[in-house]
Amino acid sequence: MSDVQAWIKETVTSNPVVLFMKGTAQFPQCGFSGRAIQLLKTSGAENIVTVNVLEDPTVRQGIKDYSSWPTIPQLYVNGEFIGGSDIMNEMFESGELQTLLKA
Repeated sequence: MSDVQAWIKETVTSNPVVLFMKGTAQFPQCGFSGRAIQLLKTSGAENIVTVNVLEDPTVRQGIKDYSSWPTIPQLYVNGEFIGGSDIMNEMFESGELQTLLKA
C-alpha cells in the first residue's frame, strides 16, 4: 500500500464523516462539491472532515484509486464509501442520508 493510500485509509477510518472535494467547505471549487457540503450540513452532519483534492495531485488520483470511483466529491461515513454528489442527493431526497449521518 502506497503512502497516499495508507493516509487515505487512516483519514476515512478515523473520522466519522469525510468528504474528498474540490476546494473547502467554506469555498467549494465546483458545483458538485458545493452541493455535497450543502447536503451534509442540511442533513445535520457535524465535524465534517474535508480534504481539498486540488491541493495535492497524488491525493486527487489516490482517492479515485482507493474507491474505484472516477469522480470527486466522494463521501465516506464511518469508513464506508457512500458515493458522489448524485448519490448523496438521491439519499437526501429519500431521507436515507439524514438517517445514515445520525446513526
